Amino acid sequence: MRVHKLTFAALAVVAGLSLTACQNGDEDMGQSAPSSASSASGGSGSGGSDQGDAKDSAGKDSAGKASGGQGTAAGTGSNENGKVGKCRTDELEITAMDSTIDGDTDGTVAVELKNGGGRDCVLSGYAGVDLKTSSGSLSAERTGEKATPMTLKDGKSVYFGINYPINTSGGSGVRITGLVVTPPDETKSVTLDWPGADTLPVTDGSGSQVKVGPMGSAGQGG
Repeated sequence: MRVHKLTFAALAVVAGLSLTACQNGDEDMGQSAPSSASSASGGSGSGGSDQGDAKDSAGKDSAGKASGGQGTAAGTGSNENGKVGKCRTDELEITAMDSTIDGDTDGTVAVELKNGGGRDCVLSGYAGVDLKTSSGSLSAERTGEKATPMTLKDGKSVYFGINYPINTSGGSGVRITGLVVTPPDETKSVTLDWPGADTLPVTDGSGSQVKVGPMGSAGQGG
């Protein structure tokens, strides 16, 4: 009987050890599995964060570029604060023609200013007019007519007139060698051939005998 009791006791001990070993194994596996899942989750989370940062960075860069592009476009579109600028000498094609009508006591030259600048522009007032003569430069005086600002459309023309006395004295008079025109509010001039009479009568020098009208004071051909 003692032998049987010892045998049963030994079996009980062995069974208890086996059960403990199994339980410890399950706990290790249980701990290992959550650890692996956490690592995978953490990796995924970290990757997601990097991707999010990358997206944010890309988004900001993209927005910055878009904003810069819009700023440039807006700057280009708002030249001169959206207003029509004045006509520049380099944008104007300036020509002169004789417009004297038979029977008139004075001669007339019409000066054409054609807008070739690719944009509308504003002309206001009088052009500067000087005649080159054998006696030096002769500046024309303004007629005093009211000058009204105007918008000159691209490709369109405006004319003004120059009136001068015809030399009927029979003498040689003052020979005209050229015409210098300076558009309103400009400092750059254009020198043209003089298309009118060759000479002016000699005067006592009390005042200019050449008169210039404002923009629009002459029509095409007269």
